[in-house]
Amino acid sequence: MTRPCLAPLHNIAPITLKIPAHACDSHAHTFGPYDAFPLSEERSYTPDAQTGKDFVTHLDQIGFERGVLVTGSACGQDNGSVLEALRQYPTRLRGVAVPDPDVTEKELDDWSQLGMRGVRVNLFKRNGQAVYKNGVGLDVIEKLAPRLKARGWHLQVWIHAPDIPEMAPHLLKLGLPLVIDHMGRMSTALGADHAGIDALARMLAEGTAWTKISGADRVTTQGNPYHDVDALARKLIQANIERIVWGTDWPHINYFDPADMPDDGNLVNLLERWLPAPRDLQKVLVDNPAILYGWAS
Repeated sequence: MTRPCLAPLHNIAPITLKIPAHACDSHAHTFGPYDAFPLSEERSYTPDAQTGKDFVTHLDQIGFERGVLVTGSACGQDNGSVLEALRQYPTRLRGVAVPDPDVTEKELDDWSQLGMRGVRVNLFKRNGQAVYKNGVGLDVIEKLAPRLKARGWHLQVWIHAPDIPEMAPHLLKLGLPLVIDHMGRMSTALGADHAGIDALARMLAEGTAWTKISGADRVTTQGNPYHDVDALARKLIQANIERIVWGTDWPHINYFDPADMPDDGNLVNLLERWLPAPRDLQKVLVDNPAILYGWAS
């Protein structure tokens, strides 16, 4: 039995960032309700139930109109919680699925109609060992790639930045747009000049990948206000701002001490340092996600 995760904070820091219209939180998860969408028996964590309605409440709290839900690894290959949220909020939400290798054409068509725009592959390892249970590997994506490409979907890649140089050729040959999770999910202790970050920056500059400048709380060694993450985020932004999106990673699974739980107000306000120019904020929060996830600008 895994430890129950804490619920996200309800009382957050005041947001001082001027939020543009149609802003998008491009990385979050829903779980449950568990009587309808139970978690996988095999899982690495047990999240607090947070539904599509809860996510929209979160969006309203931070002043964002749009959001992208990614099926969490604790759900296995059951995308039901995300699909239900897409049904409930079709104009506000888009999704990224974890696909069963035997998913049918009708299912993919139905999902696309509801707002699914990509699939997630779990390549996240440290020292050669998988960090989280579940997810799908490249073998599944290789099988599905032509069908995903025909629907204009992308591949979201959960990977540790040090593994990007080795894995990039395998990912690129799939012929799908690539979106790298959480800036490569690498501790800032390894430095923004690490070879894995250099490889990611090159892919951004070449236009062969996107990245989410999310997860500051996951990569920091110092905690809030996350000054040690600034160099990493800025390096990726400078590589190609046209290939950058941002998200909170709400509801922040795998936190057990209330003192450690990230504050979404603080995470939003980080963008005052990373994207001080209004035109750049507009690109990252509005224009880029509109392209990647299929909203009218």
